[in-house]
Amino acid sequence: FLLLLSDTCLGSISLSKAERLLNAIVGENSDVEELSDGEEADPGVELLHDKDYIPPDLSESDQQSSDSDSEPPPSTECARKRKRGRSVEPGSSKNTSRVRWKSSAFTPDIVQFEAEEETLHERHNWQPLDYMEQYIDRELMNLIANYLSFFGASIFMSCVSYPQLRMFWSSALRIPAISDKLKRDRFFKLRKHLKVVIDSDISEDMRKADKFWKTRPFIDRILKGCLLQARPECVSIDEQMIPFTGACPFRQYVPLKPNPVGMKNFVLATAGGIVLDFEVYQGANSLRSQIQDAEELGLGVLVIARLAKTLHPGTKVYCDRFFTSMKAVDQMLEKQVYLTGTIMKNRVTEPLQKLPSDQDMKEQGRGASASVTRGDGKVCVVKWYDNKAVLMLSTVHAEQPEDVCQRWSKKDKQYVSVMRPSIVREYNTKMGGVDLTDRMMSYYRMSVRTKKWTIRMLMHFLDLALANSWLLYRQDNTLCGTPKRDMMQFLQFRMTVNAHPLQQGSRHQITPVPHVSIRTTSTKHLPEMVNLKNPMRCRQTGCSGKSRVRCMTCNMFLCLQTERNCFAIFQSGPSDSPTGQDGV
Repeated sequence: FLLLLSDTCLGSISLSKAERLLNAIVGENSDVEELSDGEEADPGVELLHDKDYIPPDLSESDQQSSDSDSEPPPSTECARKRKRGRSVEPGSSKNTSRVRWKSSAFTPDIVQFEAEEETLHERHNWQPLDYMEQYIDRELMNLIANYLSFFGASIFMSCVSYPQLRMFWSSALRIPAISDKLKRDRFFKLRKHLKVVIDSDISEDMRKADKFWKTRPFIDRILKGCLLQARPECVSIDEQMIPFTGACPFRQYVPLKPNPVGMKNFVLATAGGIVLDFEVYQGANSLRSQIQDAEELGLGVLVIARLAKTLHPGTKVYCDRFFTSMKAVDQMLEKQVYLTGTIMKNRVTEPLQKLPSDQDMKEQGRGASASVTRGDGKVCVVKWYDNKAVLMLSTVHAEQPEDVCQRWSKKDKQYVSVMRPSIVREYNTKMGGVDLTDRMMSYYRMSVRTKKWTIRMLMHFLDLALANSWLLYRQDNTLCGTPKRDMMQFLQFRMTVNAHPLQQGSRHQITPVPHVSIRTTSTKHLPEMVNLKNPMRCRQTGCSGKSRVRCMTCNMFLCLQTERNCFAIFQSGPSDSPTGQDGV
């Protein structure tokens, strides 16, 4: 009825003819032969009873061709597509090519990886501070010169954990390495005003484009140190959380993480845990601006494309099911980078139809596996049943060769031998790099309670630089054959690095008392009044007063009052004033 109505509206048939056809449908006039003498019985009437009405909208040439070939009238779908100007063969389905999957052996054709030249000899006899200077150089130290003592104290506090920070300055629990170098009030004041960028230098466009502009110079310098590291053949990509529960531009919630709330950081790392690259997440649009032709790519593909920029051809990348997809695989194959990872069922629906069901594999028992290969022979999907079914996709690994692994059995309360595909073994071996970095950072994290996300982010990336430095230090010493007992543990490594900023960031630079020959010469010693919030202690021996008057020649603060003229006494003879008193 709806087809008949549409054809009438389009003018394909006359209104009187449509009325007679409608009567034939509803049964009011079942005699179709009452048509006029000049009209032929429309074949559509007969098809109406078969619920397959064909509108009479064919051209004369089509009708003649149809009559001459004695072929049945084209289908409704064919007629509609011809009306729209499309060429579709009668009886054919949609004109799309489906990817074929087959159960055959997977033989990947991969490019040989060319390793970078080893630079171990350049790091011969490096000390902990030398490893750390890859991430914090002189330029960055000059930028944060006023906060060196704060960073040094924070590193020390992470090694000696107290429930409250103020305990480090308490009379019972004070630690001289901190309390003697940095006063309590100064520590909290530095933390309150900690900045690594001048706000007025940042334009409005830069602030809108980069949500983390307040910490960008520090993050970029740590990233520069990560990019200096050699790229191995096998790397992994995973997400890392910067723990923070306060207000920030892009706070995320990722369940099942040790710290589920905070800023998300996508990390590229080696199997040994050394971070090679990272990208702090601030929306998919930020990633699209760094990737070409990224309009139709999902977040997982964008992250892989961004972190794979510095990888060499032949590199094997391992990631979890958040990132793995067919688009990501094909994207990396164009760059001769080979992806391996777990994958969601809804992303491999076609190969999943040719694999055994979960119930069938459960009946076969633990260790059962099956695989299918894409028609072009470049991608393999493997299904393995352990405690439950696991789906994995790879462009370099497959089901064979299998090996035997030990898995815990809850039923038998003991380890049992289970057959394991090659793809599972390689994934478990190469995937844990980012988790290793997180674990090292969690041991001595600088967990300063604060409401400012900037401080939390600066602390996180300083922890990352320390963890990266120690992991590279351990790797170098292992390659050199250094016994494990002679290597620094991570705690000792941090304490060694911490000593430098505490020494550089002392509370005051003490000016030594000038020699008596300088004080008693005929050179004019003129006093000047210094605008200080708090007066400085007088440097004359035996005087406990404080003054804002300073000698312009000796650079000493001295009392200059009617009842106490230390300025004149100091310039007239020797002084036994100790150099350990406060001064400038």
